[in-house]
Amino acid sequence: MLAQFLIAGLLLQAATNPPVAKPSTTAPSAVGDDDSDPTALLKVKRIYVESFGDDVISRELQSMIVSSLVATKRFKVTENRERADAILKGVALEKTSQELHAYGESTSVGAASGGSHGEVSGSVVNGNGTISGSSGGGFVARHMGTSDSSVNTETINEARVAIRLVNPDGDVIWTSTQESKGGKYQGASADVADKCVKQLVRDIEKLQGAAAPRVATEPKAAEHN
Repeated sequence: MLAQFLIAGLLLQAATNPPVAKPSTTAPSAVGDDDSDPTALLKVKRIYVESFGDDVISRELQSMIVSSLVATKRFKVTENRERADAILKGVALEKTSQELHAYGESTSVGAASGGSHGEVSGSVVNGNGTISGSSGGGFVARHMGTSDSSVNTETINEARVAIRLVNPDGDVIWTSTQESKGGKYQGASADVADKCVKQLVRDIEKLQGAAAPRVATEPKAAEHN
């Protein structure tokens, strides 16, 4: 009987004291990493432009991209790598080709005409007679032709640039590839450099437009809580 009372007491104690859960050993996920932050590009204000290469074309395109970045008045281009918010790296290519254009056209006109006429008349009286006749004919032919042809060679300059922005941790936060055969008022190299920088500005403006509604709703959410 005493053993039954002891068993009943142990069961009652176990029911009133539930087991304590063990703490989780899973580490919390990182927050705010630039590779997972869609607004990382908005933090870029100062850019260091790395060398595109030692050849003349690469140096020229690199210089044009620097000029285009400065012209936006949105970024500061620095030659101090340690002070930069992001590093711009790129590869440039320019090639020249020849295109042959040939044109030809000809026109010809011809005309021909002709005609003929013949007549014979006569009379006989008492063994005497006279015979008379006449004939005529003609033919005219004309031909006229004109031709026009031309052959010329056009030099085509093409430029292609692939660039990327890398943060100080080495993470790529933006990329763009552009190509051009030349703009209306500038050559292929200047046009492709301008396209790259304009694409960067457009992408930043899109991010700013997407971030603005979130910033406007944050105070309301805080007051509601």
